[in-house]
Formats: sequence, structure tokens, C-alpha cells
Amino acid sequence: MTRTLFHGGQIVTEENRNPIKRDILVEDGLIIAVEESITSVNADTEKVDCTGRIIVPGLYDVHVHLREPGREDKETIETGAQAALNGGVTGILAMPNTTPPIDNGGMVRYVLNIAREKAAVTVHTTGCITKGRAGHALAEIGDMVAGGAIMITDDGDPVHDPLVLRRAMEYARNFDLILGMHCDIKELFNEGAMNEGAASYRLGLPGIPTASEEICMERDLRLAKLTGARVHIQHVSSAGGVEIIKRFKNEGVQVTAEVTPHHLIFNEDDILDYNTHYKMNPPLRSVEDNEKLLEALNEGVFDCIATDHAPHTSFEKKLDFCSAPFGITGLETALASLYDRFISKDKLRWDTLVRCFSGAPRRLLKLPSVEIKKGNTAEFLMFNPAETTTASKEFFCSKSVNSPFFNKTMQGLVEKVVIGGVVKMDRTKSDA
Repeated sequence: MTRTLFHGGQIVTEENRNPIKRDILVEDGLIIAVEESITSVNADTEKVDCTGRIIVPGLYDVHVHLREPGREDKETIETGAQAALNGGVTGILAMPNTTPPIDNGGMVRYVLNIAREKAAVTVHTTGCITKGRAGHALAEIGDMVAGGAIMITDDGDPVHDPLVLRRAMEYARNFDLILGMHCDIKELFNEGAMNEGAASYRLGLPGIPTASEEICMERDLRLAKLTGARVHIQHVSSAGGVEIIKRFKNEGVQVTAEVTPHHLIFNEDDILDYNTHYKMNPPLRSVEDNEKLLEALNEGVFDCIATDHAPHTSFEKKLDFCSAPFGITGLETALASLYDRFISKDKLRWDTLVRCFSGAPRRLLKLPSVEIKKGNTAEFLMFNPAETTTASKEFFCSKSVNSPFFNKTMQGLVEKVVIGGVVKMDRTKSDA
């Protein structure tokens, strides 16, 4: 029997607007007590001083690209999971746009077997909606579910054919399976590289209109209403998208939605020198979109915060802006960036962050709760608001460092991560 007392910290929950002082007693990986002060413990109980730290339930990211199999030069399941741990993310959902795509039960089992063997955090996987993510014929959905897939998506591309998507929704409904929807109209997206508007004209770059995302979103949600399917709208980037989601939620459609830290924080005006670390899909929109997305997060329109962690090699990201691939990494900077830009400035509350980045994602996928309460598995992180995070090359555990935060310093630091009662990551080494 092993016992550890985490004392002096402040825990955050979905029920409390602000962190509250609580001691946490853990025995053999389970939380056996959460009290304002725990003073009576056995002599052999290990003590971890959490004074000045915020104790946050382990984060869960519903949108991560791990690249394995096929592009292990960008990321592997092992390095992606280590990157997650580095950022306080203890569970991740992998996207299926690998090479080859995860479009059958055998591929699902392959990924999950590697994860069980090598991943430092819990890894779940999605499967494709269509074979090869080509948008023409349904993938082996039943076989993928049997293999362990907990969502289907063609992320990176929409399902172009609405009839195919309708059939996928009807089939997925029989499994109570969620469809993750990447929304864009390829004919409108065309060869675009950034948001269409004054900034794209100024930089001479082909633009991507918000209509590309919003028309597809409207279509997908109309089909969800028709079929009764459960759908999850991925990486919403525009104010118009927020209004569409609100409307369909009010109509009773089973829709959830996610927003990324980078769409909350950055906008088209940050693309000053054709820096490809600001190129993502959907693209960074306007300042007004930033404001609407944050407002929607605080109002509860968004169910999840997700990073859309998309590693690429430095060679690829050094190409010209139009030729470079879309996507940035996000697992390691998400919490620090959200604290730095919003929580520390009272623009976002801790309870909202815990709901959208820990509790709600797990409920969406019907996974066990890691809420900090008696009887639950001890799975949480210690965040030090007095320290800083510098996203240097040495800081990153991911194979790729294509991040708009690269070499920037943010207020706040993930100091420790506890999984199953065991400290799996520790930047202090002196608190025990």
C-alpha cells in the first residue's frame, strides 16, 4: 500500500467558480479523501507540498494528430503522448488521417496496441467515416467500433457527398457513435492559404472565406437533424459558425462543438512576415471572431477545448506560405497559453476551463471521470501560476516545433502530472 498526501494546493472543479483550498489523500492510485485540511496521516505517507499551486483534473484533448502510422518523421504515438504529458493532458483522441488512414478495425487495433505499449497517457482513436478518407464509400464502421474506435471522422477533409454523409450518420446512430465534422466547402476553400479579407489582400495571399466553413457546417447540421445523429463540430473559427451551432442546439439537434486555443488567441493580423507557424485549417480569422469565440466559450456554446495538435517537419514549414502544410502543435502550450492570455486576466474562469478541457470531453466520449473527488482515480496536474513557460526547442517533447508560441514566454507552468497516483512528470524534483 502506498499513500501520498498532496497538501496546501487549491483544486479547481466545474462546480466552483474559483479554486478552493483542499488537501488530497491518495492510496494505491485512488483518491480516498479530499478535505480542507488533512493532518492525521500515517508516518510512511509521502507528502507533496502544493502550496501556491492550482490542482487541475487531467486534461483531455479530443483532437490530436499523432501521424503514426506513415509519418513518424513528424510524430509518433509515443512522442505525441509524451508531448501531451508535458502539457498536463492525460488523455488524447487521435485523428485517423494517417498513412494509410485508420479506416478499418485492423488499423484501429494496431494504433491502440502501440498506445498500450508505448504511450505515457491514455490514447483513444477515431476511425474514418469513408474508405481512405476519399469521401465516396463508407469505411468499415462496425469493425472499427468493435476494434475500439470511439468516434468517426474524415478530419482534414469534409465528407463531400451529402448522401454518403447521410448514410454514415444513419449507420453511426445504430452504435450511438459520434461523427466528428471538419467543415469546409472545397470549391470555396480552393487554393486558399489564410482568411479572406483585408489581411490576405495586403499580403497577396489567396483567401479562404468564412462561408466555406459555415455553409458546410449548416449542411452537416441539417443532415444531423434529419437523421438524429450525434455530431461534433471540430475547430470552429468564426462568429458565424457560433451562431449556427447555437441555432441548431436550440432546435434540439445532438451537436457538440470545440474551439482551439489558437483560434481564441491569434487572428489574421498576426501573420506579419508570412510565418507559416500561423497557417492552420480553418485559418485564423479576425479580431471580431476571436472575441465571439471567447464569448461563446464563456457562455457554454462550446463543449470542448481542443488543440488540433498537428505536427509537421521544419523542412515543410520552411516552405513558402502557400506551399507549407496547414497545422500547428498545441498539446504542450494549451494550458499555459490559456492561463496567460485569459485566466490571469479574468477573461476566462478555471471552472469553464475544467468543464471544457477535462470533464465535458470525457462525458462526450463516455469515458471515466477524473474529477478530483473521493473514489476517483488520482489523475491531475499541478499548475504554478507564479512560474513561466518558455516554449523553446528544449521544452518541447513533440518531434515537431511548428508552434506560434515557439520561443515565446507565457505566464504559468505545468510543474507536475499525476496519473494513477504516481507523479509521471515533475519539473521541481524538490517538492516531495
